[in-house]
Parts: sequence; structure tokens; C-alpha cells
Amino acid sequence: MNKKDNKSPLNGTESNIEFYELEKVRFIIKDGSGLDIAYAYEDLVFSEHAIFIFQFDKQSSDSVFCWFNQDCIETDRISILNSLSKSASLNNMKLINKGKFELTQHENEQISVNFKEI
Repeated sequence: MNKKDNKSPLNGTESNIEFYELEKVRFIIKDGSGLDIAYAYEDLVFSEHAIFIFQFDKQSSDSVFCWFNQDCIETDRISILNSLSKSASLNNMKLINKGKFELTQHENEQISVNFKEI
């Protein structure tokens, strides 16, 4: 972790490491939903129970994209999104609702994520 800017690297080669504000996103997720991070991979951060995924915006360190599981009940999705957006705003980040996602588990136990942009 680079202590100067408090950003954490998520996967990448030594010459091409991307740094993201993982701790800030962890706080926003916990504050806005009461959930923890279940998994972080490259530019994706999965909430517990895969209710939503945050995706770091590679163009702006001040914004993140939010994708909701297609199985999330619409009223719950709206409530969680509003709460996450408020927490993000209070922490100087912009949360952008991008759409929904679907998780598919394959026979070899690999999981794929399919995004459906709105």
C-alpha cells in the first residue's frame, strides 16, 4: 500500500499496477449498506452475498460504477443505491448506476460475470 495516497494495488504486473481507493470504497459499502467486501479482483469489488459490484472508473479516481445483481428486488435495489450514493457523496466520490449483472458458475467451478448496461 502506498501510504502517501492511501490507494491499494489490485492485481497487475509490476510495470502496470493500477492503484484504487479500496479502503474508501470499503467504508462506503459498509456505511451505505452495512455489508462488507466479499472479494476484490482487478477493478471489481464484490459486496457480500453478491448483491452489487463496484467497478473502479479508470478515467476518474473520484467515481465508481455500481452494478446490481439481476436477482435483487427492485425496491431493495433503489434503497441500497440511494444509501450508497449518499455515502459516496459524503466521501467525495460519485457513484454511477451502470446496470445489472448475472453470475454464472461453470462445471470447472469458474464463475463468469455478465454485465447488462442500462
